[in-house]
Amino acid sequence: MTMPTAERAAVSARADTGIPAIPAGVAGHRPRVVILGAGFGGLNAAVALRGAAAEVTVIDRRNHHLFQPLLYQVATAALSPADIAAPIRGILSRQANTAVVLGTVTAIDVVGRAVAIGERRVAYDQLIVATGAREAYFGHDEWAETTLGLKTVEDATAMRRRILLAFERAEDGADEAERRRLLTFVIVGGGPTGVELAGALAELARAALARDFRHIDPKTARIVLIEAGPRLLPAFPPSLSAAAARALTRIGVETRCGVAVTACDAAGVMVGDERIDSRTVIWAAGVAASPAAQWLGVAAGRDGRVAVNTDLSLPVHPEIFVIGDTARVAGPHGPLPGVAPVAKQQGAYVARVVAARLAGRPAPPPFRYRDYGNLATIGRREAVVDFGWLRLTGRLAWLVWGSAHIYFLIGFRNRIAVALDWLWSYLTYQRGARLITGSDL
Repeated sequence: MTMPTAERAAVSARADTGIPAIPAGVAGHRPRVVILGAGFGGLNAAVALRGAAAEVTVIDRRNHHLFQPLLYQVATAALSPADIAAPIRGILSRQANTAVVLGTVTAIDVVGRAVAIGERRVAYDQLIVATGAREAYFGHDEWAETTLGLKTVEDATAMRRRILLAFERAEDGADEAERRRLLTFVIVGGGPTGVELAGALAELARAALARDFRHIDPKTARIVLIEAGPRLLPAFPPSLSAAAARALTRIGVETRCGVAVTACDAAGVMVGDERIDSRTVIWAAGVAASPAAQWLGVAAGRDGRVAVNTDLSLPVHPEIFVIGDTARVAGPHGPLPGVAPVAKQQGAYVARVVAARLAGRPAPPPFRYRDYGNLATIGRREAVVDFGWLRLTGRLAWLVWGSAHIYFLIGFRNRIAVALDWLWSYLTYQRGARLITGSDL
């Protein structure tokens, strides 16, 4: 029997390795589109390809899509992980042309057009790399051992455990110096994640936990937000940065701008020449791209991002697209930021490019990002919103921020759950997810 052309190509690609192959999607003769990562970029690409004449395979090392903008609320006990995550298979279950593979990508064979997942290979005709980012420590990777990052559900629950345990151990501790270390929380990085974490942590200490302890006063917790740049929220206009700083000060957060962390250990940080003792140091100072550049065998910038063409394809390999935090794409004011709206628009755009290729139609115009604005919240009644043509602060901005985040959540159930949790928290000052889990109790 004659072997189909696509199958002969897959066998040829792996002939020298002896590694067995698995099919990319349902076996057949249709083109194979493989998407690495089911974050905002990858998932939007997959959904946009639901009607394409192709076999689409989505590969992710986790079985869920995570709404990262609200991950800090899991870390501060406002929401449960299930409120901001949804199973990838469930999201894509109605797409007959789409399969999901749970696994960790270890390599990409750009010559043989195959993705390695350990000893397995998934062949592709078109590849979309949307593998996201990780924390960047700017040459001090050893700080990862003593700080807490916030990229995954596991990170968020570990952070929640550390924060809540700090109050518990301070309640039972007799050493006043250690008690102060436990009740001092340092957040490094004054971008949206750092600002929102600081506000949520202040609200947790001063409202949700205020009456729960007998030997300590949670309101005395010290929260320090450190930003190496001259102001918080550098992507926002200076007036909104100043408004955010004032809002944080009102709820008791100490802000330090224009100073950088120079040392970090399990007992605190050095900020310039000042030592801040703390048992909980949270890292929100920057991100670096996933190791996709190494997999693709291309040079990357200092942040690990891969330079791409105007259609987000890889130079020399037009069948490979790189999007989201992994791609370095020029914008009107420098490289586009690694935020959810950028990844979502890139995912939808690449799907249009792939669909046009499959249908033999002309390619769409070069990718152009449409900036619909920036939002950040500070506690329960404060936020800043920048739509360019309109800037808001205070409670109205907070309502806009909340409405936007509920709207963009995946799934009706999650939208309802988050809205009800927020309403309950707003009316009662309580947090419904104050669970300490794990083995280090």
